[in-house]
Amino acid sequence: MSGPAPAEMPVPDVFDPRLYGQGIPHAHYRHLRDHHPVSWQDEPEVLGWPAGPGFWAVTRHEDVVRVLKDSATYSSYLGATQIRDPDPADLPFLRRMMLNQDPPHHRRLRVLVSRAFTPKRIDRFAVLVRERARSLLTRAVAEARAGDGTCDLVAQVTDDYALLNLSDLLGVPDTDRALLLHWTQRVIGYQDPDEAGTPEQGPDGRPLNPRSPSALRDMFDYAHALAAHKRRHPADDVMTSLATDPELTAPELEMFFFLLVIAGNDTVRSAAPGGLHLLAENPEAYRRLRDGEVGFATAVDELLRRHPPVLTFRRTAREDTLLAGTRIRTGDKVVVFHASANHDERVFPDPFALDLSRTPNPHVSFGDGPHVCLGAHFARLQLRALYEEVCRALPPGRLQLAATPSRLVSNFINGVKSLPVRVDGA
Repeated sequence: MSGPAPAEMPVPDVFDPRLYGQGIPHAHYRHLRDHHPVSWQDEPEVLGWPAGPGFWAVTRHEDVVRVLKDSATYSSYLGATQIRDPDPADLPFLRRMMLNQDPPHHRRLRVLVSRAFTPKRIDRFAVLVRERARSLLTRAVAEARAGDGTCDLVAQVTDDYALLNLSDLLGVPDTDRALLLHWTQRVIGYQDPDEAGTPEQGPDGRPLNPRSPSALRDMFDYAHALAAHKRRHPADDVMTSLATDPELTAPELEMFFFLLVIAGNDTVRSAAPGGLHLLAENPEAYRRLRDGEVGFATAVDELLRRHPPVLTFRRTAREDTLLAGTRIRTGDKVVVFHASANHDERVFPDPFALDLSRTPNPHVSFGDGPHVCLGAHFARLQLRALYEEVCRALPPGRLQLAATPSRLVSNFINGVKSLPVRVDGA
C-alpha cells in the first residue's frame, strides 16, 4: 500500500531545537515551502523550557522578505524577536533593545550606534583582523603537525577569532575577554546543555530566561564600569564612543552593550566554522577559491547563504492579515526561517550547490528591511580575512574533515561547537 501523497503528509516540526543539533532540517523546510509555506507550529515543552502557544513558520524567500520589510504589520516590539514568549514582566525591559523596536524609535537608536563605526576605526580593524587570523591559523597548524595532524578549528581558531575581534572593536581589556564568551554561551546556548550547563531556576522552579534583567545584571554592571573607565581614559573604540555620547541614556548603553557582545560575537562565531565546514566538504570549490578562479566577495556571501548564522527571527502581527494565502490573526507569532529562505528553489537555482561565484545572491542571512544587520559589513570583513588566510595556510587537500562536526542545540543560532579537521593531508 502506498503512503500518503506529499501534500497530505503531516506538517513537519521545525521548532524543536534538538533537530538542529543534528543538522538543518532541509527536507522539512522543502516540504513546507512546497505545500505549507506559512505553517502552524506547536510549541511543546522541550528540555525543561515551558510550552508556548504556537506560531506561524514562514519558509519561502518571498514571504520571509515581506515579513522582514513590513514592520507596520509584523512588529519586533510587541513580543520581541525570539520564538519563546518572554515573561510579561520582562517585556518592557526587552523593548529597550534596538533589535526589539519598530520604526521610528528603532531608527533613532540605529543612528546613534552607527556613529561609533567610523571609517578610521574600520580601516584599523581590517588590518588587525587579518593579522589575528594569520596568527591563530599558524599556531593551530603548527600544533596539529606536532601532534596527530588534526585540530579543532572552532576551539583553536574561530571562537578566539570572533572573540578577540569583538574585544578589540569594543575596547574590552585583555583580562576581561573571557567574560564575553561566557555571556555569549549563556545567552545564545541556553537550549544546549553543553553550552548552558544547569540553567538557573526562577521562583517558579522553571529555568530562568537568560535574557531577563536579573540574568543580565552582571553584564550590565560590567558595561557601566567599562563606560566609566572609557570616560576617564578615552580610546579609539566603540565603547568610548557610546560612553561619551550625550544622547545615549544609561539603559540604552546597557542594551547596546548586550546587543554588541551577543550579536557581534556570535554572528562571526557561528558563520566562520560553518563556512569552513562547507569548504572542507567541497574540495573543488575550495581549490577554485584558493587559485583565484572565484572572488572572495561572492564566496563569502555564498557561504553565508548556505550557512546563515541566525536560523529564525520572530515578529508579532499587529493586525489581521494574509500571508501566502494564510490568515494571520492579530497577536499571532510569525517566525521567519532564514536557512529555508536561502535554499528556496524559486529564487536560487540549484540551491544546494556551493557556487562561490553565485550572483545575484539575495540571501537573507543578515535579515532585510529596517532591521538588516548593522554589523553585516564588519562580519563580511572578518569572514573574508579569515577565508583568505585559510587559503594561504592550507593548500587544497589539506583542509579535510577528521570527524563529524558537533552542532549547537538551538532553533535560533546555527552554531558549530567543534570542527575537527585534518590539516596535513595525512
